[in-house]
Amino acid sequence: MSHGLNPAQSDAVNTLSGPLLVLAGAGTGKTRVVTFRIANLIRNGTAADRILAVTFTNKAAGEMQERIAELLGISKRPSKKDDRPRPVIGTFHSQCVRILRQHATNLGYPKKFAIYDRSDQESIARSVLRELRLPTAALKPGDLLSIIGQWKNGSVHPEAAVNEARTDKEHLAAAGYRRYQNSLKACGAMDFDDLLLNTEVLFTEHEEVRQSEADRFDHILVDEYQDTNGSQYRIIKALADAHRNLCVVGDDDQSIYGWRGADVRHILNFKKDWEDATVVRLEDNYRSTGSILEMANRLIQYNTVRHDKSLKPARPAGQRPRISQFKDETEESQRVVGEIGRMIELNHYQPGEIAILFRTKEQPRLFEQELRKAALPYVMMGSQSFFDRREVRDIVAYLKWVEQPDDEVSLMRVANTPPRGLGQGTIKLLMDAAVKRGQPIWQVMCDDTVTSTLPPAARRGIDDLRGILVDVQNRIRDDGLTEAVNTLIARTRYMDEIRTRYNEPEECEARIASIGEVVNAVDAYADRARTPSLTDFLSEIALSGREMGNEKDRAAQQNAIWLLTMHAAKGLEFPVVYMVGMEDGLLPHHRSAKGDEDAIAEERRLCYVGITRAQEKLTLSLALTRRKWGKPRPTTPSRFLYEITGQADNPNRYRK
Repeated sequence: MSHGLNPAQSDAVNTLSGPLLVLAGAGTGKTRVVTFRIANLIRNGTAADRILAVTFTNKAAGEMQERIAELLGISKRPSKKDDRPRPVIGTFHSQCVRILRQHATNLGYPKKFAIYDRSDQESIARSVLRELRLPTAALKPGDLLSIIGQWKNGSVHPEAAVNEARTDKEHLAAAGYRRYQNSLKACGAMDFDDLLLNTEVLFTEHEEVRQSEADRFDHILVDEYQDTNGSQYRIIKALADAHRNLCVVGDDDQSIYGWRGADVRHILNFKKDWEDATVVRLEDNYRSTGSILEMANRLIQYNTVRHDKSLKPARPAGQRPRISQFKDETEESQRVVGEIGRMIELNHYQPGEIAILFRTKEQPRLFEQELRKAALPYVMMGSQSFFDRREVRDIVAYLKWVEQPDDEVSLMRVANTPPRGLGQGTIKLLMDAAVKRGQPIWQVMCDDTVTSTLPPAARRGIDDLRGILVDVQNRIRDDGLTEAVNTLIARTRYMDEIRTRYNEPEECEARIASIGEVVNAVDAYADRARTPSLTDFLSEIALSGREMGNEKDRAAQQNAIWLLTMHAAKGLEFPVVYMVGMEDGLLPHHRSAKGDEDAIAEERRLCYVGITRAQEKLTLSLALTRRKWGKPRPTTPSRFLYEITGQADNPNRYRK
């Protein structure tokens, strides 16, 4: 099975046993190799459902499923008509959810545990800080969550956090970590980091669970291995230790997520972890011109600790990349946008073929202004997610509460939305009673000895909630999810609340349309799922809300100029790329510039990712002055520009 594959790709596809490291450089046909290898395993006798492929995004998992289905000649999605065994493909988080749904009771969580998103987490963090009586200036909810998240990524549990704390904020966070975890557990909920950490704990403390999960698969494949954190690394090792048929695919030169726990050492040390591993290097680049690759190769060679490899162009040299410098950031934005406008006007490129990449989220403001002035279509990545809209969050909170009535955060969001006589005073009385009894607040609200002491309006409100819960749960059982959600919307009179809250007809209409989209999302899920359940639907939207895949798909359909960070650009490619703000302090970022060589190495990799997004034309620009706090300040050109152009000495040359 080697049609259309180059020799290195063919080696990877035809290595069917033992540990395998595929070093896949940017634009080298990685997805093709991964899908062909899975199909080849199946054609050589491996049962499809004994293969596990793990990705980092739902989009990557979906694309992999579709391509493999095409190669095997089966339907793209499992259905009642076509339920033939197929490979298990999904994200790390979705695989951990599947495992935890079966075994979470071993850790003291309900099977139908809720998955808390950032907003839910912040509610708990605020409560924890209030309990600790900490002023906001000392530790903000976001700071607490960030520090706890770093600890969880490093598999640091609450009892060990105090030994890990170094700064004053970390010592305060250590005091809040245990309370935060206890609050999550009391609500029957996990946050995203718990999905990984609790799976790791399951495997460590319950050998029978690890064994049963490891026995399910004969082959494991991990995509983007350079992005794995400690928990992911240990989970994969626990699953693959017995059969050793582990194939990891990735590129250490594109490891750019250290700030969220990714550890590039996992891919660098793979051969040490698995001494008999085969290593295949994919170096033939089919994306970029020779001149762009020459620049990328020169830059990345300044990193000392990396696998030795170099991208080789399959395309001609093409136009040499340019470095443009401007008087200030205003001129930079005006000139870049002016040039883009001329290219589009002359039909040299479509708007959707052009991207402006920047290092920080503050940079695009001036470019947005200029694009608006020029009436050029653009799309900004990282804008508000559909599931972050207020009305959507309300309906989803209702669904989470229906599924898990002890989910206190969701209940508190909807208890008086729309208003039903359960104001702050009543909620405080109920909360105090719950704390005193050591019970979840919903159990207190269902206790007539407590509710009989409340005002009549509050009692009617609680009766209303009880009725909604029973009606919607009955609807799910008897008529399915879509009808249940329609019942929920009708019983809560939520549409009336929107009409009351928003006077502008257009805004009112848009928010009602958002509610309609929730119903559509439920219906689409129910259509494609073999056995639809509210638990699985809520898991699906919680997991998909973490990534930008759908947003990127929508952007691609709009034929608009892309504005996005270099981090968000990973995995994409564009005929024309502008990398703006190439100045020390922006790239490398000032936080990294103060750090060690590892921090600078990651910024260099980020610059490399930006360069290798470009297919045909690449421009790197900088401003000679940039305003800070209203005053123009002189800038220093990025050190990477000197490296790219060969004007900086590379000490690695003398190490070889």
